[in-house]
Amino acid sequence: MIKNWLKIAFINYRKNWLSTMINILGLSVGLCVFLLIFIHWQDEKSYEDWIPNKENIYLVENGNSSFGTMVVSSYPELTVSKEKFSEIQDFTIANSWNGYKVRLMYGNKSAYTTNARATDSYFDFFPMEKIAGSFKNAISDDSKIAISEETAKVLFGDEYKDCIGKTLKLDDSENKSYVVTAVYKIPTGNTVFRPGFIMRHPNIDKQNLEWTNYSYVGYFKIKPGTDIAALEKKLSEQQSQQEKISSEKWGEKYDEKNSAKVYLTPISKMKLDAKSEGIDKGDKKSIMILLGLSALILLLSGINLINLKTAQASQRAKEVGVRKVVGSSKSKLILQFLLETFIICFTAYILAFAMVELLLPSYNKFLGKGIKLNDINLFIYSGLLLIVFSFISGLIPALYLSNFKPINTLKGNFSRSRNGVWLRNSILTLQLIISSFFIICSLIIHSQVKFMMNKDLGFKGDQIVNIQFNKTDWENDYNYKKYIRLKNEISKIQGVEDITGSINSIGLGMANASLVKNALDTTKTVENVVTGAIDYNYFRFYKMKFVSGRDMDLRYASDTISGTVANESFIKKMGWNKDQALGKKVFPGWEQKKKYKIIGVLKDFHINGVDKPVEPMLFFNYDRNWAKNNMQNLQIKLSGDDINGTLEQIKEFWLTKAEPGYPINYEFVDKQFAKTFEKFQKQQTLFTILNIVVLVIALLGLFALSSLLIEQKLKDVAIKKTLGADEKMIIWDLTKRFLLICVIAVFISIPFGYYAMNEWLKDFSYRIDMPVWPYVLSMISLLLLTFIVVSFKAYRATKINLVKHLKYE
Repeated sequence: MIKNWLKIAFINYRKNWLSTMINILGLSVGLCVFLLIFIHWQDEKSYEDWIPNKENIYLVENGNSSFGTMVVSSYPELTVSKEKFSEIQDFTIANSWNGYKVRLMYGNKSAYTTNARATDSYFDFFPMEKIAGSFKNAISDDSKIAISEETAKVLFGDEYKDCIGKTLKLDDSENKSYVVTAVYKIPTGNTVFRPGFIMRHPNIDKQNLEWTNYSYVGYFKIKPGTDIAALEKKLSEQQSQQEKISSEKWGEKYDEKNSAKVYLTPISKMKLDAKSEGIDKGDKKSIMILLGLSALILLLSGINLINLKTAQASQRAKEVGVRKVVGSSKSKLILQFLLETFIICFTAYILAFAMVELLLPSYNKFLGKGIKLNDINLFIYSGLLLIVFSFISGLIPALYLSNFKPINTLKGNFSRSRNGVWLRNSILTLQLIISSFFIICSLIIHSQVKFMMNKDLGFKGDQIVNIQFNKTDWENDYNYKKYIRLKNEISKIQGVEDITGSINSIGLGMANASLVKNALDTTKTVENVVTGAIDYNYFRFYKMKFVSGRDMDLRYASDTISGTVANESFIKKMGWNKDQALGKKVFPGWEQKKKYKIIGVLKDFHINGVDKPVEPMLFFNYDRNWAKNNMQNLQIKLSGDDINGTLEQIKEFWLTKAEPGYPINYEFVDKQFAKTFEKFQKQQTLFTILNIVVLVIALLGLFALSSLLIEQKLKDVAIKKTLGADEKMIIWDLTKRFLLICVIAVFISIPFGYYAMNEWLKDFSYRIDMPVWPYVLSMISLLLLTFIVVSFKAYRATKINLVKHLKYE
């Protein structure tokens, strides 16, 4: 029986080779897109799978309605909570910043690598594979250090396993020595914990640390079975009480409505589900959107299969009638048609995996990942998907075909079934709804990204290079002296037009922020004000504009001592206009008892990306208080005569005189800021690709369906031609039904597209108004494509041989 079914299946595949090829191609492309997005999602979910008992380890995050949520905690919050709440077994600190590297030295060898500042319980939480030494008390005091296998190989060569007890030096101001206590292997799986070396955090032994000093990335090990929501509530109440005490200490009124919130995020879900920016956090929302859209593409491929199978009903109807007459049951017919569908789906499944393997290197490069097809779960999940997909997409045409009545099929009037026509039209409408939805969304996303790219940023960053210092010292005046020396020496290089510096670098986000009070009414405050310590020429350097007042002038001592420039966002939050703000005095958070006088109001400029609101900022000259030692970069404007030549001279100076032994860490400011767009540019690129895939699959399906339906009407075409109908009339008669379905589909898709794009645009502080033209263009383009695809086959139908189709009439 199975052998007979297979023979019939392959006979029909060969007979309808065009629709078979379109089905296989559409399904393989749809499945390929779905698998690529799915493996990206699975890869992001696999972070920290290597950690034993990960279900009991939680990241501690803090926040309130005013400043949002932070990944950092205070030290008292962590250590006191462990003693106070029995649910918490232990805590650790792991300040691990993967983007920051320092130089570790042994003799004449050095390793430039990332590091983690932690507590001694680090290895209890994150038990990396031990290569040498002992993890017990590995970083119990400030003189000990644990290093990774890669770092050990760089410093000690082949004898790296014998490095325990040897002394290393960190290239910092203290030039302190550290004894190697352990060598560990960085996990091979996905993890955010990849430090080149681990040291004890320098501040955890200090007494009377503030509860509001949020500087530590903390983790709790919690007893199994603990009610996490209840524990979060207790932690939040404790932190709120401490913040209230701190506010009263500074003479401030605590806002009960803005109370602290503490969140516990499972470490296994930290990568995607952290409430804050997390540690190297993934973009879960974008992944889920893309996964949903790829599922729609897969659905579209299934719709093609269902539509083409039901459209072929006229060719299989007599076969069904004969088989029923000779005793075949309905269940056997359904199984036969399900088998035929499974063969097509399985072929597409194999082809899809071949396409994934072919595209994976380019996909990895696009994502900046190293995903491999070595996860057994991927094949298990995709295999289950194949079975479910084959069953669902095959069941509808199988039921439709198996319900044919033998008496009708053998008499030849089966093709006039209204149920069949309604089913095909409904499925085609759904197909075009999905196509229209993708066109609308793609056009709106393109418009938003273009709007962001063309928005006035408030500064001119072309031909400006930002060089970050690799070696810093916050204890002495090293940074201040270093900045002055490097500024003077690099300014002598031919092609350098100007140099400035600042604590915050454009495109790299804000480094410092604090609360600022109105000096006349201290109840009026602005939180999260960016601390804008700058060189005196900063505003001229970036060609920034003032809306009122003036720039700082070194000729006036008051400007350098207590003068400040506010941006528009700050004065708006303080309740002033641009003229009222001039002369006003404020207490900035960095100097609670010293008044600063506003001498100018600066036009808002973007520092973190145009998807976020411009932060309130206060600018002052860096050469005062603590700020002078936080100048960690040079911003150099190059002339346009020989940019590459000038840059090479700067590189040579930097590597030989400025910071010998370190790589130069530089970026053009305009490109540095452009990185804030990367996420949205990638979304635009992916959505455009998905849109093209959807249109190709839909149009291929439409072409195959129209071919089958027009083939069934060739006798009607021959009669009309015989009666004198011209080609235009026949083409219009054959295409108008498809165009009507297209119009209906676009109108149905509009509310779905509007809702989806309105939700997507909510993430942007600066967004376009919802345009009308994408909806109009979607209808026009889809109507045009439908007409071209269907009319091509309709035109071919007008060239038929009349005698061939009418000789038996």
